Amino acid sequence: MPSEWYASTESIMNNTLSTSLNKSASSQTIRLPDFSGSHLAKRYASERRFRILGIASVGVAGIILLILLSSIVSKGYSAFWLHKVELNITFSAEVLNPDGSTLEEVKLKQANYLALIHNALKEKFPAAVGNRRKIRMLYGMIAPKADLVLRDMVLSNPSLIGTTKKVLLKLSDDWDSLSKGFINRDLPESDRRIKDLEINWHDQLQSEGHIHSVFNADFFTTGDSRNPEEAGIYSSLIGSILTLTVTLLISFPLGVMSAIYLEEFAPNNRFIDFIEININNLAAVPSVVFGVLGLAVFLNFFGLPRSAPLVGGLVLALMTLPTIIIAARSALKAVSPSIREAALSLGASPLQVVTHHVLPMAMPGILSGTIIGMAQALGETAPLLMIGMVAFIVDIPRTFTDPATVMSVQVYIWSDSPERAFVERTSAGIMVLLGFLVLMNAAAILLRKRFEFRW
Repeated sequence: MPSEWYASTESIMNNTLSTSLNKSASSQTIRLPDFSGSHLAKRYASERRFRILGIASVGVAGIILLILLSSIVSKGYSAFWLHKVELNITFSAEVLNPDGSTLEEVKLKQANYLALIHNALKEKFPAAVGNRRKIRMLYGMIAPKADLVLRDMVLSNPSLIGTTKKVLLKLSDDWDSLSKGFINRDLPESDRRIKDLEINWHDQLQSEGHIHSVFNADFFTTGDSRNPEEAGIYSSLIGSILTLTVTLLISFPLGVMSAIYLEEFAPNNRFIDFIEININNLAAVPSVVFGVLGLAVFLNFFGLPRSAPLVGGLVLALMTLPTIIIAARSALKAVSPSIREAALSLGASPLQVVTHHVLPMAMPGILSGTIIGMAQALGETAPLLMIGMVAFIVDIPRTFTDPATVMSVQVYIWSDSPERAFVERTSAGIMVLLGFLVLMNAAAILLRKRFEFRW
């Protein structure tokens, strides 16, 4: 009896479930994903459009960068050579030693070497003699400091006195621009800095083979000058090296130690959150604000020397610190937690875990972030203008407290000069600056590869 009752009950339940499923299936239609060919074609077309847009974006950015670099190179490559004129210089004893007394080094230093150049020019173009306007144009052919070349020659070899020798002397900036083809000869004479008579003299010298194009080594070995043909980047290059040295010595250890504390040892409270927020905010503060801070604190309060690499390095270190801290924290966070757990399980202290295991593995990322921050500091101008590093510096800085300028500020100074020859030196300075930035980024890549750990 019970078995028959269980059988009848199970049959009734099955019929009821079947009826309910049929009603549910009839009232609701189950929609499966459309895997037909048209749907897949739309998806693939959308992916292709997205890929094309990405490639186009990279291409547009590359074209803009290529146009920028082409513009800089086309204007600046000519600064790496200059033109000199070959003159027959007579080292006349009457000019160098008019009183006929014993030759002394002091007298030789004070002799009138400029007269030797003027005599050679008048001998080459005798038609200009007697006309003050023509003589003034003739003397303007030679660079202002060309007489120093003759002085050094006589001081090193006094036996030149009384002889005649062919000497290469720098052309002035206008004559150099004419030799490079930057002077438009088709313009009216009143609209040109170079007059028709000077062009005739130039063409005569060039046809006789007396004008020579040489590598402009002085651009890399001399300091700044009011005369574009004498201006170089050596003083600003040394100033940049000294400034970045101070920046690195301050920002790297402080940034790495701050990142280690915040990432590995700092408690989780509101004060630490406040510090982290401010570090992130400082990374977005305009650089000129750091210049105002350096002017108020380092110069006015502490009385440090103005326009010195020491002050510039301190200002750039404050600006670079947030970048280094953020990059170092990201590198520390990227280290696998299993490294920390394994070291702790073997009895290492938290400090040993960080110094012996975590920090070496995070060092590639830390060094990359540091070099990127230093590259950013190398190109900064606004904060250094606020502390006086925009001054006209001719002498080469030797110490961290000597007056100096940096390459970015030097480019800014040259760009504000009206002479045509400073245009090419501005672009040439940018090319050298970009070269240093490329080298620093290449160093970051090499350091990452060198110290990279694989696990």
